[in-house]
Amino acid sequence: MPKAIDVGKYFLSLVDDESGDSISNLKLQKLLYYAQGFHLAAYDEPLFPENIEAWAHGPVVPVVYYQLKHFGANPVELPQDVDFDAIFGDQKKELLDEVYAVYGQFSAAALRNMSHNESPWKQTPQGDTISHDLMRDYFKTRIAS
Repeated sequence: MPKAIDVGKYFLSLVDDESGDSISNLKLQKLLYYAQGFHLAAYDEPLFPENIEAWAHGPVVPVVYYQLKHFGANPVELPQDVDFDAIFGDQKKELLDEVYAVYGQFSAAALRNMSHNESPWKQTPQGDTISHDLMRDYFKTRIAS
């Protein structure tokens, strides 16, 4: 099972620098939330083992947040030494590509606002872990049958 930071690095690898795209820590947190939610809904198992917590600005994977905190609101840089084929199979890459295609187009603020209107964040007290059951049940309503 990949770690959340590996999933984050995969999203960073999809950024088109030449078109001016970038991903901040805040935006990356929301992409991780959507990836975990859709993976739970599609496969009934988590994509990564780390918890997602309900924070003031939406869902956050604390271990990833603190690892990337030094970037502040600036774009997170992609490490160059990542072998995604060794970490992800085709099925996981396909899900991550789809999540990025849908949600990567939005700003960090838009993603924060979107997550604030969704039941997993709304139903979890601030600072608590958002349960996999809550995420799976919510995201099952968001995937086509």
